[in-house]
Amino acid sequence: MEIFLVVCAGLVVYTYVGYGVLVWLLVKIRGRRPALKTDTVFAPDVTLIVPAYNELSCLPDKVANSFAQHYPADKLHFLFVTEGSTDGSADFLRSKYGNRVAIMEGTERRGKVAAMNRAMLQVKTPLAIFTDANTILNPEAVQNLVRHFRDPKVGAVAGEKRILTNDSESAAGSGEGLYWKYESFLKRLDSDLHTIVGAAGELFAVRTDLYEPVETDTILDDFIISLRIAGQGYRVAYEPDAYAMERPSFSIVDEQKRKIRIAAGGFQSIVRLTYLLNIFRYGWLTFEYVSHRAMRWAVAPLCLPLIFLSNAWLAVRELVTAPSGQYGWTVLFVLQCIFYAAAWVGYRLEKKNLRWKLLFVPFYFTFMNVCALAGLVRYVKGNQSGTWEKVRRAGEVELKNS
Repeated sequence: MEIFLVVCAGLVVYTYVGYGVLVWLLVKIRGRRPALKTDTVFAPDVTLIVPAYNELSCLPDKVANSFAQHYPADKLHFLFVTEGSTDGSADFLRSKYGNRVAIMEGTERRGKVAAMNRAMLQVKTPLAIFTDANTILNPEAVQNLVRHFRDPKVGAVAGEKRILTNDSESAAGSGEGLYWKYESFLKRLDSDLHTIVGAAGELFAVRTDLYEPVETDTILDDFIISLRIAGQGYRVAYEPDAYAMERPSFSIVDEQKRKIRIAAGGFQSIVRLTYLLNIFRYGWLTFEYVSHRAMRWAVAPLCLPLIFLSNAWLAVRELVTAPSGQYGWTVLFVLQCIFYAAAWVGYRLEKKNLRWKLLFVPFYFTFMNVCALAGLVRYVKGNQSGTWEKVRRAGEVELKNS
């Protein structure tokens, strides 16, 4: 039992801390990738694709932000995918912006992935960039993504996701911001070592001819698309100076729904990308994929309850049989109880719209892993859908009421 606990704890520590340290050391030994050359102009034609299901409230800002990109106007094309929308999005775009944007519309809601597959059939440019309607890009985002494609070995480029929070935000929103800062750090390391493993759907670019139509019930389309391109032997680069900014989820309930859906998509992705587990064929890609993604979805969340239960058993045994003064397992169990109690208090405060920074880490760490287990249950039950699930963001309620 002691060995079992230590092994499980080791897997959790490796997943959240050890992998980052190991990759950092490997990058230090091998050296960072050389800086991109910018001495000559590189501006191929690009199509900016914006899936926008019932996003009318976001469209004016999104269109203005898209037009403000620092990229040659005659090289940047816009395709807004409003398929299935019932809020007048297509009519608004057509009447307001005329021929400046292309619109892919339709009355049937087939789901985001099906819409993306159809959209890519219309793309005539060598590069395509996907970005969400509810995000704002920095003005240099497009040019910073595109410059990586100078390298013919780069098949896709992921931008950075940033969460906009303020001092009055919920603990979930603040925790999400901390999580993405750590994720961005790991992605920089992954990119320097070999390739990143999974783009964020808020902003990523692909070579059009490498795009493979995705199964329409896919949940994590951005993850599947980028990993399949990596599986073809291309690198997925990371560009932190191309970023998409969005607000955190409006409430803990909204964030919970989003996390459970992502976790279910993670298990779905593991099944569909089983071939990437062959380290003899994919080498560094397999190492990064398993360590950074598969273990976070399928190993660590399962280990945590096993650690708690085995530690409880060892603590009871220790209290009954151990010599006086030897209470190591008991102390560890008490520390676990304190950690989860802090997470529970953080959850209760969150429900009351109160926040305490000291509880961010235990609350969000526990919250993520509980959602991962719930996502596993959802996946096993087969409750997957490729239809768009709009999550409320902080500030939307105020905007609608203003």
